[in-house]
Amino acid sequence: MKKKGIIHGQLAGALAALGHKDRFLLCDAGMPIPSGVPIIDLAVVGGVPTFRQVFDAIMDEIVVEQYTLAEEIKKTNPEILGHLRDTLKGAEEDFIPHVDLKKESAHVKFAVRTGEFSYYPNVILQAGVCF
Repeated sequence: MKKKGIIHGQLAGALAALGHKDRFLLCDAGMPIPSGVPIIDLAVVGGVPTFRQVFDAIMDEIVVEQYTLAEEIKKTNPEILGHLRDTLKGAEEDFIPHVDLKKESAHVKFAVRTGEFSYYPNVILQAGVCF
C-alpha cells in the first residue's frame, strides 16, 4: 500500500503517465466532459471532495507550466482563482470564455471530476518538467 501521496489508483496512474506538454482537465461536478475523454470521477456528493482539496493533492504530485481558465472565474469565483494563482506562480496563465474552455476540453488526455458546487472552478492544466 502507498504510504503517502495520491492513493486513488486511477488518478495516481494518470498523473504518473503525464508527459511534458500533456494536458488534463480538473473540473467541478457539473462540467460536461466531451465524449471520448476518459473521466476520473471523484465526486461523491455535492461539495465532496472540493476542487481545492483535489487540486492541492495533484499539485503535490506534478509540475504545471501552463493553465487555462474560463474568463468568467474572475468575477464569480475569486477565492479559487486566487488559490490557483498563489499555487501556480511562475506558470503561464490563460483565460478564454467558458464556452471555449468546454470545446478545448475535448483535447485533454483525461478529466478529473470533483464534487465542487461553485461557479467555474474548471482548469486545463499542462504538465511541465521538474528539471
